[in-house]
This record gives sequence, C-alpha cells and structure tokens, in this order.
Amino acid sequence: MIDTSAPTSPAVGAPLAEIAAFGYHEVTDAPDQSGFVRPGARPYKLTVSAFAQHLDAIAGGAPVSLVTDIDLTQPGRHVVLTFDDGGKSAVHAGDELMRRGWRGHFFIVTDRIGTRTFLSADDIRYLRECGHGIGSHSHTHPNIFRELRRVDMLEQWTVSCDRLAQLLGEACTTAAVPGGHISPLTLRTAGDAGLRHLFTCDPTVTPFRVGDCWILGRYLAKVTTTPEFMHRLARFQGWGRARFVRRFKDLARQSFAGLNRVYVDRRTRERT
Repeated sequence: MIDTSAPTSPAVGAPLAEIAAFGYHEVTDAPDQSGFVRPGARPYKLTVSAFAQHLDAIAGGAPVSLVTDIDLTQPGRHVVLTFDDGGKSAVHAGDELMRRGWRGHFFIVTDRIGTRTFLSADDIRYLRECGHGIGSHSHTHPNIFRELRRVDMLEQWTVSCDRLAQLLGEACTTAAVPGGHISPLTLRTAGDAGLRHLFTCDPTVTPFRVGDCWILGRYLAKVTTTPEFMHRLARFQGWGRARFVRRFKDLARQSFAGLNRVYVDRRTRERT
C-alpha cells in the first residue's frame, strides 16, 4: 500500500493531470505460448477478441498518450496503456494500438528476453521503432518486491535499465513494479535508480512525486474485466471503488504476510 505521507511535489493545490492508466499482460488465444506460464498469470491473459473489445470501450474518451509526452503539472485528462512482462504477445498488442494511432508502454522482465515465451531483442527494438515506450519490469520479477532489501531493489532496477539502454541505445526512465507489491522504499529506490515515471497497481488517477520520480497508479485488466467497466474507467468513473477494493486486499495481504507468501509462491511456480 502506498504511504501517503511520502514527500510529493509540486505543492498541494497545484494543477495536476489526471491519468487513467490501464495495465495489461498477455493478449493471446494461446496462453501457454506467451509470457509467464503459471497459475497466477492466467487471469491476466486476455483473448485477442476481448482485448479488441476493451480498446473499443476505451476509444472516444480522453486521448491515449505516452506518459513521457504528458506534462503532469498541467491540468488535463489522459489515458495511458501499459503492458507488463514482455511476453511474445506484446507485438500483437503493439500493432493493435498502432492501427488506432495509439502508443503504449511495454515493461520488460529483462532476464527473460529471448526465452521461449518472451520477446526477443529484435521484437523489443521493433516495438520501440513503432513509437511505443519501453521500460523496466525489473530484471527477474521478484514475487513480492516490497520485501526485498534496498540494495536488491536497486539492483533489480539498474540491471534491467542498463540492459534495455544497451539494447535500444537510449536511457530507460520508465518502469512498472512487478507483482504490484509496493512500499515507500520501493518508490524511493526507483528514483534513486534514475527512473522518472513508475507505475504501480494502485487504482488512482492522481499522480504524485517521490523525489524526482512520478508515481502513477493503474487499473489491472483481467479476463473478468468487462468492456463496460473499462468504458467507465476511461471516462474517469469508478476509480474510487476500484481503489477501495485494491487497498482492502492489500491490507489483508500485509496482515497475513506469511500466508500471503505461501499463496504467492504457489501461484507463481512455473509450469514445466
């Protein structure tokens, strides 16, 4: 859960953009052929048809933008689309966005690059050449990121960002926290590693800053998420309820941390 006492800027009362950010994972009709192949990943693997319906539902609202193209200190509403993990289906998702004239952010687990169900280096270059943003989703995707030591958090960010910088020839300044488990330390280490935009899984449309890094919430789409609900969220309706549900679940995870570790471990075991 985000520590709302964390230092933020600009000052309270300054005009800020509102960002309806959505987090996707795989878009595929063959879920075992893209991304992580484990029980915890399955609820986030949308079919090609379902994803198209989501995009139709999002269309017609606020403009779809890259967060790096938005002045977050100015008033205005924007939609941002993000894709976690770097599974092979990201190429299809990127092409679908391009057909609409949209661009999205693709966050890569860098130690998976070139493996069976993940993007190759050439795939990542292709997405960047299409105008999509490429960022870090950590190097190894730790299951509960907020439980890492500070030195390990920094290593996850810096190794991943360095790998992407070498691959693309440009600095990596955007990232998404793997697993959505965050803490004040998670947010601070992102800025310490040179990141300037960090996406969490906290469903909020109000960005804030920790040091030099903007922190942005997201709503994570699942196979059970209806186009009608996406339509409402893209028009900045229903975020309060979504945030209440997320924070209630996060409080339960922290209250039963031991049981949560066991649950996460079982849900993230790779299929062989």
